[in-house]
Amino acid sequence: MHRDAVSTMLEQWAAERPDLDASPVGIIGRLSRVSQFVTEDLVALYRRFGLSEGEFDILATLRRIGAPHALAPSAIAGVTMVTKSAVSKRLDSLEAKGLVAREPDEHDGRGRVVRLTDAGRTLIDEAMPAHLENERGILAPLSERDRAALERILATWAEHYEARA
Repeated sequence: MHRDAVSTMLEQWAAERPDLDASPVGIIGRLSRVSQFVTEDLVALYRRFGLSEGEFDILATLRRIGAPHALAPSAIAGVTMVTKSAVSKRLDSLEAKGLVAREPDEHDGRGRVVRLTDAGRTLIDEAMPAHLENERGILAPLSERDRAALERILATWAEHYEARA
């Protein structure tokens, strides 16, 4: 067994409350800790490109959907799984940087769409390869087999929660 902070927690619970099965802490505690470390590594890369985590997410979303690289703000909120007000703040920042533009929706006279600008496309096209290399580095301690197993397990777990949403 690998020694980490969660191992210590589990030992302490076993000593203090042997009547409790604290084994879920082995997974949930480690998942939480790894998530924090991964987020730190991701955010550090986004900062190199002058972006926040949420801004990167929006630019990547607009880029990967294909031409014309435009979505309604409500669609962005649904895809990025954050509130409409959080999306609005991120869009304000991205628009001020010239990376997105809000335009009238040609299919809905009252609606607006957010379009990736040329500058936004250039930036995300530069940032995305660096992001993927960063993620490869984050996953480096895991074998290909472990990565495949972890992806399968996490997909199953995510499907459970997404079905409830």
